[in-house]
Amino acid sequence: MHETGLIATIAIGFVLAFVFGYLASRLRLPPLVGYLVAGVFAGPFTPGFQADAALAGQLAEIGVILLMFGVGLHFSVQDLMAVRRIAIPGAIGQILLATLLGMGLAHLFGWTLGAGIVFGLSLSVASTVVLLKALEEGNLLDTPKGRVAVGWLIVEDLAMVVALVLLPAFAGVLGGTGAEAGGHAPAIAGDASLGLTLAVTLGKVAAFVAIAMLIGPRIVPWLLAEVARTGSRELFTLSVLALALGIAFGSAAVFGVSFALGAFFAGVVLSESHFSHRAARDSLPLQDAFSVLFFVSVGLLFDPSILVRQPLEVLATLALVMVGKSIIAFGIVVLLGFPLSLGLGVSASLAQIGEFSFILAGLGLSLGLLPEAGHDLILAAAILSITLNPVAFRVVEALRRRIGASGRADLLSFGRARQEALEDDLAANRRRNEARGEARALELQALLDTFPVLGSVGPEEQDELLLLFRPKTAAPGTRVIRKGDRADGMYFIGSGRVEVELPGGDVVDLEAGAFFGEMALLTGSRRTADVTAMDYCQFLMLERRDFALFMSRHPEVRAAVKAMAAERNERNRQSSAERDIPDGVAVASAAP
Repeated sequence: MHETGLIATIAIGFVLAFVFGYLASRLRLPPLVGYLVAGVFAGPFTPGFQADAALAGQLAEIGVILLMFGVGLHFSVQDLMAVRRIAIPGAIGQILLATLLGMGLAHLFGWTLGAGIVFGLSLSVASTVVLLKALEEGNLLDTPKGRVAVGWLIVEDLAMVVALVLLPAFAGVLGGTGAEAGGHAPAIAGDASLGLTLAVTLGKVAAFVAIAMLIGPRIVPWLLAEVARTGSRELFTLSVLALALGIAFGSAAVFGVSFALGAFFAGVVLSESHFSHRAARDSLPLQDAFSVLFFVSVGLLFDPSILVRQPLEVLATLALVMVGKSIIAFGIVVLLGFPLSLGLGVSASLAQIGEFSFILAGLGLSLGLLPEAGHDLILAAAILSITLNPVAFRVVEALRRRIGASGRADLLSFGRARQEALEDDLAANRRRNEARGEARALELQALLDTFPVLGSVGPEEQDELLLLFRPKTAAPGTRVIRKGDRADGMYFIGSGRVEVELPGGDVVDLEAGAFFGEMALLTGSRRTADVTAMDYCQFLMLERRDFALFMSRHPEVRAAVKAMAAERNERNRQSSAERDIPDGVAVASAAP
């Protein structure tokens, strides 16, 4: 019988997640608690079906990629720059201080220095997936708190890329069994070699960011525009998924950054395109489904017996994650001169750990730095902090209301100037994006107002109009169409006036709102009249290939154009009969 491990993992994961997620919702708990419990039930530490943890982890990674891609679609380079003054020093400071706390706790457990560093680093970095879920459920993603928290985590992800490179290099010095035992690059003995490795790593990260920010905006939107011109919805959805997954995988393979970071920058690049909202809408169902598997995969790794075997160690680790990290983050935000409310919001966002913690813990275990007990404690702290993270948000919200009700002017006014400057920067970015969207909407509306025959195109497909129509200009006296030429396209006059010279000597003037050149395309014949620009003209040209594609997708427009062409052709016949002009001469058409 053929292998069904992948299908079984997906099926059981979704079914259990649905069942326990629904039960959690009925008990007024966040659904993600049910997803975590579903993973525990499908894991190797409970009886019954045992899902493939490795497969589940890879499927969960797809959810992380799509989730970060979706966040990038709603983020911009300007947003990242707006929060840099708090996100960069805040994330670096929090990683250092939280790592020191973890090292202190590891010392109390009797572990080595290397174990303490890995333990502290694993507890210092928050889960992107959990953060985004919490921000989305609280409608906080587009607020200053949400922007700062996301920017903070992006800096954390970049720092962890460096940590993943340095750990194997220092494994032998820190008391591990050496990097080679874990299948990683050999440990580095000399300072020069270590410096070279660090320089290469930082160079790769810098190259990735530079390529993503400088080259990506020129290629990715153009590629999506070309796909959108085909009119195929499934091809557009496929292109979005291919870009998200392909850029994430390529950035990890070539530049050594995480899948999540690569996907985020892919989304940021695409956010500058007019298709960002459509891309977000098309990827949302898969994003939701596979992000559920992330929580299931966390549950798969959790051994519930640790709660009985090492209850005090679990509580101490959980306290460091939820209390220690929150106090550190709050203190850093306040020291940077920002309001207490922002500090509370960021501290709640970071009061959990997730995917990078598992990667670091697994690396430390393979290098012989972290004991098995440390790995189990990190997993336990992860699943408990993820479960309790909504409680953290409720606690800080209660504290925020209490501070607001205190009436103390010093607390309420603290950091207001910096907060207002941050809000102004984010608001300016939002207005810029809205203005760009409004400009495109006005351009589309002007097109529909000028050419009413296109009004029957559905709202979801109207964006394609601006893609299919190629702008073209003509100076006065320019011959736009020559009699006898092969039809190259259909012309819509945006501004100016053209003169159509009929075979019988008659001349017809066409102005803005008229179109011409459709008869030769409809009949497959050659041009039967000369068309000359009399003013400086601006056209929107529907090329032959796009004409056939557009008319096949919009039969109502084709019928209207054909009817108008037939009406004009009938008038031509009557004129031909009066002037002894042969029948069948096609004349340019105008909108009614």
